[in-house]
Amino acid sequence: MYQRKTPKEYFCTVDYALSIFGGKWKPRLLCILGNSGPLRYRELKDEMENISDTALADSLHELQAAGIVQRHQYNEMPIRVEYSLTTKGRTLLPVLETISQWAINHSDVSIYQGRHFDHVHRSSFKA
Repeated sequence: MYQRKTPKEYFCTVDYALSIFGGKWKPRLLCILGNSGPLRYRELKDEMENISDTALADSLHELQAAGIVQRHQYNEMPIRVEYSLTTKGRTLLPVLETISQWAINHSDVSIYQGRHFDHVHRSSFKA
């Protein structure tokens, strides 16, 4: 995972926010965690459907570093790890819901696919 040597400069508050939860994978990852609660790595990967291990691990690390996602490791054998939203991460849920509602109002159901869409969002579209 790339680490900046100098602090990033932001010229807009939206830039800052999107640097934390924007990108290709993080919005869907947050949506999945927000709609399902704690999940193990494999469950997250299965829900994401088309993400590589590297991209998932990097996204989780970045969200953990930002205080949005927490990793809980249980003292069991085999080791069990679950990921969930932190309190700070849960404050993003209304933001994501607003974005989701905008997409529902301005897109067609035919462009969407996948298990997560079918379980969480499909019913929001008018038949």
